Amino acid sequence: MTAPYSIDLRERALARKAAGETNREIAAALRISPSCVCKWTKRRRETGSLAPAQIGGYKPRTLSGECADWLRARVASGPVTLRGLTAELAERGIKTQPRAVWVFLHAEGLSFKKNSAAPGADTP
Repeated sequence: MTAPYSIDLRERALARKAAGETNREIAAALRISPSCVCKWTKRRRETGSLAPAQIGGYKPRTLSGECADWLRARVASGPVTLRGLTAELAERGIKTQPRAVWVFLHAEGLSFKKNSAAPGADTP
């Protein structure tokens, strides 16, 4: 992923804009896109800042809040599988994938190991 342009470059572009240059002239001189100048002008006008907006992370996690509490309790209650948890979540009206369940469990530090005393544990 690329990094946003520096504040210094943004300020230099808008200083040229204030001096009367066009977006295309500024873009050619600073080797940026004309749309950058347009967007930075709009951003300063609307927010008063040239700082870049947040990149990524806008979508809230599906497995959070009440659902996360339920998952923690379910894992603590007994043996589970990722697909089993996914199916139980689907029954509760939460559409997700086993990978998302794994990511949640891993982030929470919740794990479950096969029990060596379980039937078939000694079979290769």
